[in-house]
Amino acid sequence: MSASGENKTEAPKTLGRQGRAALRIAGRKTGENRWARAFYRGGSSFLGSVGHVVHALWLEVTGFLFIVLAVIGAGATVREYHRYLAGTAPRNRVVLAAIFTLLFLYFGMESFWRARRKSKRP
Repeated sequence: MSASGENKTEAPKTLGRQGRAALRIAGRKTGENRWARAFYRGGSSFLGSVGHVVHALWLEVTGFLFIVLAVIGAGATVREYHRYLAGTAPRNRVVLAAIFTLLFLYFGMESFWRARRKSKRP
């Protein structure tokens, strides 16, 4: 029984070594092929460019969502300020709504600034 147990532990090691050796040989052969190198370099260049564009788009979308939340917060700030003037709401609610608005406005603008810097890089 111990012999079959030893074969089970030995098989994955051998299979792993054989797999790595096969990949190493395939990589060497592929590197020698001009067409394979050209497709690899073209594909990596294309994916890098698409990645830059997708990341810049992501930053712009999140920036837009933060700006929308800031506009909603500005509305809440105005509403709470009017309630404060009427004497039905405490001042800390106005301050909290204003801090929320300014924080999300900053997040939105920062996201747009990062997207602009990302799109300017080569």
